[in-house]
Amino acid sequence: MEVKVLNTDLAQIKDEAVAITFFEGEKVLKGKGKQLDSLLSGGISNLIKSGDFTGKAGQVAVFYPQNGYGTKRVFLIGLGKKEKFDLDKIRAAGGRAVQKAKELKLKRFAFIYPDNLPAKFQNQDVAQALTEGVILANYEMAKYKTVDKDKIISIEDVTLIEKDSKKSSAINKGREIGEITSWSACLTRDWVNFPPNELTPTKLGEESKKLALKYNVKCQVLSPEEIKKLGMGALLGVAKGSQEPCRFIILEYNGGRKTESPVVLVGKGITFDSGGISIKPAENMDQMKGDMAGAATVISAGLGAARLKLPVNLVVLVPTTENLPSGTAYKPGDILTSMSGKTIEVLNTDAEGRVVLADALAYASRYKPQAVIDLATLTGACVVALGNVAAGMLGTDDKLKNRLKDASKKTAEKLWELPLFEEYEEQIKSNIADVKNTGGRPAGAITAAYFLKMFADGYPWVHLDIAGMDLEEKGKAYVPKGGSGYGVRLLIQMLRDWRR
Repeated sequence: MEVKVLNTDLAQIKDEAVAITFFEGEKVLKGKGKQLDSLLSGGISNLIKSGDFTGKAGQVAVFYPQNGYGTKRVFLIGLGKKEKFDLDKIRAAGGRAVQKAKELKLKRFAFIYPDNLPAKFQNQDVAQALTEGVILANYEMAKYKTVDKDKIISIEDVTLIEKDSKKSSAINKGREIGEITSWSACLTRDWVNFPPNELTPTKLGEESKKLALKYNVKCQVLSPEEIKKLGMGALLGVAKGSQEPCRFIILEYNGGRKTESPVVLVGKGITFDSGGISIKPAENMDQMKGDMAGAATVISAGLGAARLKLPVNLVVLVPTTENLPSGTAYKPGDILTSMSGKTIEVLNTDAEGRVVLADALAYASRYKPQAVIDLATLTGACVVALGNVAAGMLGTDDKLKNRLKDASKKTAEKLWELPLFEEYEEQIKSNIADVKNTGGRPAGAITAAYFLKMFADGYPWVHLDIAGMDLEEKGKAYVPKGGSGYGVRLLIQMLRDWRR
């Protein structure tokens, strides 16, 4: 999809459809709404008076002009009550316009840039949110479909209409940022949606290398032999059950000062998780192809940061493998020696994500980082606690947590802080090793994070448990069913704000 900005009067719009937003209860039309209503011979005000369109959040009405106006259809999109407006409302409005255009089998439409938003919202931010909404809503995984593929509707271009050329620079800047953040999120969606027989650890490494080369990011993909030399016994232990070799992916982007320590992003990269010997139930096991969502998120965010040329130094670390049962698989009762030298007693092979992350977190210390953030679809316990609404956030540094909270508010990618009280450590103490890989059912999301804390030595650290957020089951305004891309825009926003 191409998103472009056009400086023209509303009377000059000629397109398959034009979308415009209104607040709930907006009975006296002003500005562009009033002008368009006049061009439509009072059609909009008549719809509002009749009660057929109220402006309620999420409402979409289609008006068909009969007076010769240059556009065949007008989409009226509700933003809800003005006092409750935030940027996600305009993001959702863009998404709903795309949904309606697809429903009507259109290829393109125009969107009248809003002029009735509260003054505190800057044009660049509004344009970014609107661009994200239309691109993210247009996403569809059609790569593997062969029947009736020609019937799949995809919007080819959206034109943002703004007559005032003085606003063009800010709107275009927002559009450019929105295109990159959306591209990054859609890359994560692709990888989460890809089948595990295609997106193996080897393939994830190859794709990372290819994209890194394209966007001038340094990339190394370590083989099992190289991983062994580093002493990553935790990652190698989990990988023993699969014939697919594991990989350790390292991306490095240097946009900041040479003397500046990097921010490190770490992502869990289990390309298929059967649970191993502690095997999962068959129902919904297919969704475990998405157990590499953390990896996809941090790689995509890193590439997005590079494309935006952000003034930060950034490292992305991904331990990636399959977790399968076999005659060579690691077993309950095994003890693994991690890169840090700490030993891990394995009680449950389905708690493998934290095991592979242990080695990546130890490796992160080599960079003497400013901060380390890891993302992982780590625990079902986090889904029980927070559902499919927010990721769980736990960590050791309040400033870093606040950075993520601020980015969450701007991107509407929700998170919620959980505690890391010292008492939780008791649940993961082992009688025969330094730590065991599960603390049982009570506070499962917290004890999993506490396990990670034991390997996050010497730097500010935050863990995001994105289980429950990686897949969208029902479909929302700009998040179709399947891989959601959650966390990508959150991380990019945090990195954009890093120096503020």
